[in-house]
Amino acid sequence: QVQLVESGGGLVQAGGSLRLSCAASGRTFSGYGMGWFRQAPGKEREFVAALTSWSILYLADSVKGRFTISRDNAKNTVYLEMNSLKPEDTAVYYCAADRGTSSRSYYSQSRYDYWGQGTQVTVSS
Repeated sequence: QVQLVESGGGLVQAGGSLRLSCAASGRTFSGYGMGWFRQAPGKEREFVAALTSWSILYLADSVKGRFTISRDNAKNTVYLEMNSLKPEDTAVYYCAADRGTSSRSYYSQSRYDYWGQGTQVTVSS
């Protein structure tokens, strides 16, 4: 079982930056694919970014050039660096972990086995 705890959310003005962190329990973190999803009020949860255990990176078109994902396996932590934030980035951001047993796309929620509780990001205009 893996537990994921997100942190780093908050209120920021448009154009600003935030870095989200997701700390994972367990000794096999380096073998997990990690993803970030977000859910805005009244909308479905959507893919934001993923980083496989082989360090292959996936980003949603809406965040390319502004967000990046990275991981520190020594700290069992994955990060989402968010720059040039826009009001439409306002959402609850969720971290997810994938054991690597699924053939589903990294863009799909159904690929992921474990989820964090989420952290709120609010971007004011």
